[in-house]
Amino acid sequence: MVSQTTAPAAPVDTPPAVLPPVYAPGELAALATRHGLTVSGARPSLPAYVRQLWGRRHFITAFATAKLTAQYSQAKLGQIWQIMTPLLNATVYYFIFGVLMKTKHGVPDYVPFLVTGVFIWTFTSSSITAGTRAISGNIGLVRALHFPRASLPVALALQQLQQLVFSLGALVLILLVFGQYPQPAWLLAVPALALQTVFNTGISMVMARLAARTPDIAQLTPFILRTWMYASGVMWSVGTMLQGDRVPHLVKLALEVNPAAVFINLMRFALIDSFDRDQLPPHVWAIAAGWALVCGVGGFIYFWKAEESYGRG
Repeated sequence: MVSQTTAPAAPVDTPPAVLPPVYAPGELAALATRHGLTVSGARPSLPAYVRQLWGRRHFITAFATAKLTAQYSQAKLGQIWQIMTPLLNATVYYFIFGVLMKTKHGVPDYVPFLVTGVFIWTFTSSSITAGTRAISGNIGLVRALHFPRASLPVALALQQLQQLVFSLGALVLILLVFGQYPQPAWLLAVPALALQTVFNTGISMVMARLAARTPDIAQLTPFILRTWMYASGVMWSVGTMLQGDRVPHLVKLALEVNPAAVFINLMRFALIDSFDRDQLPPHVWAIAAGWALVCGVGGFIYFWKAEESYGRG
């Protein structure tokens, strides 16, 4: 047999590997811009952000209403707790501060005075507490969907406003029982609540950003709110305590312009006959509008500046 040897195959010329072009950072950004590409999750401009938020107004309203409905869904009394909670707090404060500590002396119509303070303070404190959970409590929604993150603290502040409006029926009933009847001054409650809502929403946004970065803020908030409540005249009259020269001038000024005390006293002035203009600090409406403007606008811008960071890390 004759063995046949296979001739080696001729080498095949393989084309050299084609490497992707290398772009400088500036060229890559220009290329993306030319083809309409944007950074994922990039923060829009402030006017664009406001337009996006306005476009989500129906979502904000529906989200707030759903949260309010679900809040007490597991309780047998359901939504009645929206009224019972501030009323029970007012009852406890009445016996501790009004009776035992005798803060009701020198305060006419103390029960309407106290209940009004508790309801209005609860509106502010609940808005701030909800704000600390706006991002962390909805982290799945934040990571799954693209929408202006400010929708969450705004919706939670709206939820607290809805709860307050629902509870005002009980407040009006208490006022009627204790001889406070409707009069034109009650209309002043509308602008007072409007200014307080703007203020609460701004502070809620600040707390939402802080708590998103530092979750421990949520644990510290109740202690801050409790101290703030005691300094806001919820259970006692700021005007009565500040009479005379017992309190240093700077402390007196700080207590008078305290935003929580300002909004509480405006509601008392609107609803309670015996709470007259002399118990309000000078230029009280200007102070209230100033707090609403500074905290509302400032809180919104502060939250917007960290839009890219929410839900990451």
